Amino acid sequence: MNRIPAWAVVCAGCLFFWTSTARPQADWTTPGYDAQRSSWIRADGKISATSVQGPDFKLLWKMKLDNEPRQLNALTPPVLFDFYIGHRGFRSFGFIGGSSGKIFAMDTDLARMDWEKRLGSQPPSGSLDCPGGMTANVTRPTAAAIPPLIPFVGRGRRNPAGSGVGKPNEGAVTLAVVDRPSSPRPAPPKSTSSRVRAAPTRSLRGLRLVYALSSDGMLHTMYVSNGQNRVPPMKFLPPNANAQGLIVVDNVAYVATTNGCGGVADGVWALDLESKKVTNWKSETGAVAGVAGPAFGAEGTIYVATAGGAIVALEAKTLKQAGSYAPGGAGFTSSPVVIDYNEKDYVAATAKDGTIHLLDGTNLGGSNGQTPVDRTPSYSTSSGFVPGALATWKDSDGVKWVLAPSGSAPSRGAAFPVTNGQVKDGAIVAWKVVDRNGSPSLEPGWISRDMVSPLPPIVVNDVVFSVSSGVFGAGDTSMSAEQRAGRSSPAKLYALDGASGKVLWESSDAISSFAPKNGLSAGAGAVYLSDYEGTLYSFGFPMEH
Repeated sequence: MNRIPAWAVVCAGCLFFWTSTARPQADWTTPGYDAQRSSWIRADGKISATSVQGPDFKLLWKMKLDNEPRQLNALTPPVLFDFYIGHRGFRSFGFIGGSSGKIFAMDTDLARMDWEKRLGSQPPSGSLDCPGGMTANVTRPTAAAIPPLIPFVGRGRRNPAGSGVGKPNEGAVTLAVVDRPSSPRPAPPKSTSSRVRAAPTRSLRGLRLVYALSSDGMLHTMYVSNGQNRVPPMKFLPPNANAQGLIVVDNVAYVATTNGCGGVADGVWALDLESKKVTNWKSETGAVAGVAGPAFGAEGTIYVATAGGAIVALEAKTLKQAGSYAPGGAGFTSSPVVIDYNEKDYVAATAKDGTIHLLDGTNLGGSNGQTPVDRTPSYSTSSGFVPGALATWKDSDGVKWVLAPSGSAPSRGAAFPVTNGQVKDGAIVAWKVVDRNGSPSLEPGWISRDMVSPLPPIVVNDVVFSVSSGVFGAGDTSMSAEQRAGRSSPAKLYALDGASGKVLWESSDAISSFAPKNGLSAGAGAVYLSDYEGTLYSFGFPMEH
């Protein structure tokens, strides 16, 4: 009988450990992709400014899911698990939450429903601010550390794979191999940073789990392979809260609650998944702003913005307040985004007056709590439009960018040097992060073509994906959901050049309904978007056989 050499066992063990800890950074696991809510995928093997202009980038499939919208809530963007091996072979999973209380698990390669599960009971119909039902996204474990600039990525159907046998009902463990893309990848962003970017060690068991928060306030911990509970549901929130931005970091679940729905205080909540202890921080300055929830600095500090006009830093797990920026005047309208710049965490968020505030994450606003590192001129003339979230990315020349959706024509004070036609209804605006006297500053870069109530954009390599949502009267609080739905138009997805905002590709009439606030996700050469009627769309490159 042949014996396996000891060196081979050691090498296999190292590969097993490395892939299990590094690979999750390549998946879209939570709103905004990572804990910083950057909405930036650093390295995709297929998508580039050149490849999306070719004939192969197109609508791959669409599928109608069994979901009933509640107010303007419908489906959440899929969180992805692109490297999973179970008893049925290699799988690429997408997990979607529905406003009616269902979780859907799809094989995203084959456009096939794998399993679905209803969670909790359905409360009565709500309002625009408090729609009821399941409002939070589903999520997978996410590292607080900044993702590596060149994550370990691959595309399973074109690669051999190995696996380890898992426990019953858990499937097996993936050992993936490095992808050899069919087209050259964009040059990685230039970086001299020495900051730790690799994800911390996480248990393989945790990587095979997906989490969902039902309307009764229970957190469900499910195996990705079949939706079965790993542990009984845990009490997290009071029932009927409007929960946003569910994320699991270092075995602690976090979520924001807003608008006082169900009598639940506005703030941030943390649930330790081992001890089952719940901790919360209550906002004293209004509802929590944005749709992405709290954002995390590289060392674990949590940042949250409020509609009353504050950005607050909280300690991880304990949620003790560690700092606050409260400039007075206009409140905030987006979730914060954490920007890694010159070895430091900076935080940006939009305000109701159409400005972006840039802050030092380690010293919010300085000693008096009211002085930002920088503040842009107003870029929007709409006071009612809610951007929801921002995006940040670094291009191949090492230039850092911040992207924001706008719901109107640009203000005169924001002189964007690159434009893409007249803007009437809204657009994506891009700001460069530049050094000014040793401190970062936001400089106008470009403004996109006209879009109707654009959703927060995402970035894949050097391509910005944005959606003209088609939502009518997004800033008009006097209109009901039914009135808006009746006057809205079909959404349209655009791929924009990251350096200029120029349209590289558009979805034309592929999407049949308008797209609510939940937005986009992407991974492994595909971009996902859902519409109000419950149809999930996948745009990308056909699978190679």
